[in-house]
Amino acid sequence: MRSKHRIGKRRKVEIRRKFGKIMKCLCSGEQFGAVDEMVPSSDSLAIKDRSDSACSSKASEVGKKLDTGNIEEAESSLRESGCLNYEEARALLGRYEYQKGNIEAALHVFEGIDIAAVTPKIKITLAKREHRKRRSQNFAPPPMSIHAVSLLLEAIFLKAKSLQDLGRFKEAAQSCQVILDIVESSLPEGLPENFGADCKLQETLNKAAELLPELWKLADSPHEAILSYRQALLLNWNLDAITTAKIQKEFAIFLLYCGGEASPPNLRSQMGSSFVPRNNIEEAILLLMMLLRKVSLKIIEWDPSILDHLSFALSVAGDLRALANQLEELLPGLIDWKERYSTLAFCYYGAGEDLVALNLLRKLLSRNEDPKCVPAFLMASKICGESPDLAEEGTSFACRALESLDAGCNQLESTARCLLGVSLSAHSKLAVSDSERVTRQSEAAQSLETAGRITRMSDPNILYHLSVENAEQRKLDTAVRYAKRLLKLEAGSNIKGWLLLARILSAQKRFLEAETVINAALDQTGKWDQGELLQTKAKLQIAQGQLKGAIETYTQLLAVLHIQRKSFGSGKKLLKQNC
Repeated sequence: MRSKHRIGKRRKVEIRRKFGKIMKCLCSGEQFGAVDEMVPSSDSLAIKDRSDSACSSKASEVGKKLDTGNIEEAESSLRESGCLNYEEARALLGRYEYQKGNIEAALHVFEGIDIAAVTPKIKITLAKREHRKRRSQNFAPPPMSIHAVSLLLEAIFLKAKSLQDLGRFKEAAQSCQVILDIVESSLPEGLPENFGADCKLQETLNKAAELLPELWKLADSPHEAILSYRQALLLNWNLDAITTAKIQKEFAIFLLYCGGEASPPNLRSQMGSSFVPRNNIEEAILLLMMLLRKVSLKIIEWDPSILDHLSFALSVAGDLRALANQLEELLPGLIDWKERYSTLAFCYYGAGEDLVALNLLRKLLSRNEDPKCVPAFLMASKICGESPDLAEEGTSFACRALESLDAGCNQLESTARCLLGVSLSAHSKLAVSDSERVTRQSEAAQSLETAGRITRMSDPNILYHLSVENAEQRKLDTAVRYAKRLLKLEAGSNIKGWLLLARILSAQKRFLEAETVINAALDQTGKWDQGELLQTKAKLQIAQGQLKGAIETYTQLLAVLHIQRKSFGSGKKLLKQNC
């Protein structure tokens, strides 16, 4: 037994030594006797019928044995079959080196394959295999077997992976591109289903289509990356659903955050009257919506990041109504009901449908399971505070938000107190008695001042409401002080601040100062935003008895509104508001 064990051990050592010799021979480009035995001629695999021959079967078996690292069986099969040519042997041995982690050695082996020489044979083999599948006529045997094609394409892919591991990204991308170009030119109508089911051809194509855009991105070639994404998605390569979904998601992410604007796809001839995206955002939205559709059809599994990216894209595009539609179409259970309700409310509020948003928030906040949803309380209070009829409910929401806050959360507390003040102020307008109105106004001012102290008077929104509230209570000097502080904080960038200060000065009968404020605002404002400023200026001029100046100002206002209406079609609504 011991002697047999020693013999077996020596045999393994000898086989590994011979295998190493073969590797060394291939890497050096020399053909020693061992290689000659294994590779009888450069066309040995090319001159036989490859489609169903024993040679092809043995070559496939050899590949599987090398995959499992069984050197003895692989070496035996190579010797017995005598059917691998020089390139195919390099492909097998290079794959073995890559699997062992010897990246540089694997690349050295792969670089010995004459890809330019074998490419025509691969193309002819792929094309003839497709014709033989479609027709029953007898054709001349292809120059290679489909297993040999699969082996060589896998070698090109592993060469690209090796170059990637070594940081040579552009060369890796160019190598990977060869695989897709070969398949595209050989099968212009696409890869039929189960075309390479009996080998690794389809698997290699899937991996190459997914890897190529990533390589171009690593090579800092965004234009080529976008072209490779589109190539993978538009051509019929029979990619599996998971691979296609991965490519769609990564492409959408790249379009959204790459920082550059890609040229729109030229799909008019391919898609007819279908929607064709005009820019990065539209193309990304289309891809993400397709992914959500696949989730709904249970083609792929749910991925929460798809909805995150779609929310960002539609927010940038300003189409929150479309985002709400997508949320409503999601299958129940994919996202938490609280998240669904709150996100839908934000969408409808952003789309200008305040009452729809408020009803959703009411449903969310009426449930006992979630009594401390602070963002929902704040939004509900904000919506209610904009209408005197709902102000009492807004006060309640703001108070519940304050009760739900954790200690030390100053930003949320200041926001809640500001909203409470706004709701109390709006509610005071519905007071029956003077005493009730004064009480609510006092509480509103106190709440707003508390919010201002928390933020150290650095929040423009709080300063604006403080100024308005003091103006309504006829505390005009205090209102002017807050308005001037607001203008200074915003550096005069907001028209609301200029108008507020001018109107408070007008309430103090300081018309000349108010007009000076409006003139300063006009100097810092673009022509398209001057409508309300010009209207206020004309009224100030009338108050001062300057009728001729008011007529000139109204003439300027009408000219601005006319150009807006003619250019953008938006002046009609503004004209009704101002005149």
